[in-house]
Amino acid sequence: MSETTPHHRAGRTRRSALPRLAALLAAGLALAGPAKAAEVRVMISGGFTAAYQALVPGFETKTGDTVATAYGPSMGTAPEAIPVRLARGEPADVVIMVGYALDALDKEGRIEPGSKVALADSRIALAVKAGAKVPDIATLDAFKRALLGAASIAYSDSASGVYIEKEMYRKLGLEKELAPKSRMIVAERVGNVVARGDAEFGFQQVAELKPVPGITIVGPVPPEVQKVTVFSAGIPKGAQHPEAARALIAWLSAPEHAGTVAGTGLDPISAR
Repeated sequence: MSETTPHHRAGRTRRSALPRLAALLAAGLALAGPAKAAEVRVMISGGFTAAYQALVPGFETKTGDTVATAYGPSMGTAPEAIPVRLARGEPADVVIMVGYALDALDKEGRIEPGSKVALADSRIALAVKAGAKVPDIATLDAFKRALLGAASIAYSDSASGVYIEKEMYRKLGLEKELAPKSRMIVAERVGNVVARGDAEFGFQQVAELKPVPGITIVGPVPPEVQKVTVFSAGIPKGAQHPEAARALIAWLSAPEHAGTVAGTGLDPISAR
């Protein structure tokens, strides 16, 4: 009978333990499972919405993450307004809104430093009901005549409407004439109001007018009184999924998606 040394016994013990160790590791990996997909919570205002809705499905397919969306204006006191949602503690991983409104949140310390990304430029356009006479707005003088001749005018409660109410009418020198027949539309697309015939003229950003049936987009307002609005994305402080949020923002701003963004009526910044 051969003698078994302590060295040999230790070797056999180590070899016999290896299958057990491998089995334990495999069991642990099975219990852990694949990395859990994130639900990215997004708050977004109207101007970038069509581009966002076109791009999000591809992001979800590529990453396995899901995106939950809350809609509301970039400013104002409506319950749906993004600053109001954040103030009452609604969770968000990404906010997409008018650039200067996002800057205001950043100054208040409510946005992660360095997380802001400019996505696209947006221009204001005029719309009338489908089938109605299309006014001439090709020049500044023609634009003024068209506004003076309109029975009623509607504009949004977001960035473009605030500009029209506070600045554009004054720049045109027609504030006294136009203000009495104009009204701000709260929490609804201006195009819907025009399509119903509740306003003869409607102003909103091109990207927000394009999806609305029953209207004709006459064209952008003349360059002398145009207001270009930048839409930007950022990550709020306290975001639950900051890495997934950064990935979504990178997806929305990727140069290869510039054509999709442009197709919604915006000028993609990544295409510059």
